[in-house]
Amino acid sequence: MEKILNYIDGSLIEPVGKQYIDNYEPATGKVYAQIPDSDQQDIDLAVESAKRAFPKWKALSNDDRFRYLMRLAKLIEENIDELAAAESKDNGKPISLAKMIDIPRAASNFRFFATAILHFPSESYEMPSTAINYTLRHPLGVVGCISPWNLPLYLFTWKIAPALAAGNCVVAKPSEVTPMSAYLLSKLAIKAGFPKGVLNIVHGLGQKTGEAIVKHNDIKAISFTGGTQTGAKIASIAAPLFKKLSLELGGKNPNIIFADCDYDQMLKTTVLSSFSNQGQICLCGSRILVERSIFEKFKQDFVDKVKKLVVGDPNNNKTRIGAVVSKSHQEKILSYIKIAQDEGGKVLCGGHKINIEGRCGEGYFVAPTVIENLSQNCRTNQEEIFGPVVTIAPFDTDEDALSMANDTQYGLSATVWTNNLKRSTHFATHLETGIVWVNCWLLRDLRTPFGGIKNSGVGREGGFEALRFFTEPKNVCIKY
Repeated sequence: MEKILNYIDGSLIEPVGKQYIDNYEPATGKVYAQIPDSDQQDIDLAVESAKRAFPKWKALSNDDRFRYLMRLAKLIEENIDELAAAESKDNGKPISLAKMIDIPRAASNFRFFATAILHFPSESYEMPSTAINYTLRHPLGVVGCISPWNLPLYLFTWKIAPALAAGNCVVAKPSEVTPMSAYLLSKLAIKAGFPKGVLNIVHGLGQKTGEAIVKHNDIKAISFTGGTQTGAKIASIAAPLFKKLSLELGGKNPNIIFADCDYDQMLKTTVLSSFSNQGQICLCGSRILVERSIFEKFKQDFVDKVKKLVVGDPNNNKTRIGAVVSKSHQEKILSYIKIAQDEGGKVLCGGHKINIEGRCGEGYFVAPTVIENLSQNCRTNQEEIFGPVVTIAPFDTDEDALSMANDTQYGLSATVWTNNLKRSTHFATHLETGIVWVNCWLLRDLRTPFGGIKNSGVGREGGFEALRFFTEPKNVCIKY
């Protein structure tokens, strides 16, 4: 059984307390590794290491930091098979998905921010005949990055890369549920020759290791992706300490379908946006709103396609739906399906766990589920389930669709399917979300800001927004 180690001060080391946590493979329900049960002592070591490394890392030129990040990106690509296998085993997602999306995106994150820092602009403002103002941007120092389990390496690197590129040193914690790819990244960082202490990866529980990062006085900023309740707790701890905060939280995203859409493309993409990664993506369209004139046709065609999705062993290339991440998460998803039925919902397909024969006989599988006949204010339509469960409902007018779409505490993303330009711009303006896709889903340009409003988060990631977050601006005014 493999034993995962912390990466502190350039070395792979055991936790100070020598305590470990079992790590389960979701597809089999069996323990296959152990991870450090780190505590405050381990975070203190990591922070001290980062503080020692910071002066030299900060003093490097952007070109020098570019070269470190590009070496790491290349190593990720060279080890794509090992990383994808680890990601699939740890998370339950099909190995084909990890190889096609997760690992390539992790490499792209390092490559993008390595390049972005070379083009990160400063600002200047002239006061005619009086003075000139210009803005300097300095790294913050030691920053904390805490990432979730649904896209483990993808989102882990999405935080680490801009922090390092901007000249900060990092203390990072991956999810304790999916630690393996972060552990492999530690090994690649060593191989890439990263200076000691620049990047530290500490494993452990959120309420222990994560909280120690948030509370630490020498950590100047926290970038967190995860649940809204956890985000609120982090904010309550970090705000009185005046730390910078970036919180990318939950979503309950509407997928709005009009009769004038490109129907075949919409249908194909809607299956993906509903059930990719077992519905465990914060951007999945879990509330499908359909213009009434095509509702019955859509319902039949959509359910037919969902029923054909292959649920099975993540190692099988034919599998499209793998295991959900844990037994407790499986139980949560199934409990919400029961709540939906109690609320009057009709399950059109799925609604149950699936038992897979062979090695996955004890795995955590849930059939992709479609539910109708629910009110917009019921729990199923208001609370984030984060699994392979979607609801569908008809609407009559544009105003109805917009009202239904905005009627949640969340505001992360929305998708609109229409070929009416006036309608698409109206919805793009009035949807209460941080991201709007029109006639597409999950089409991402890494230069653009990413994040939500309302209970979906605070701040933005991506592009220069991330580099601004991980730097402190200083205005200089020189009188002529």
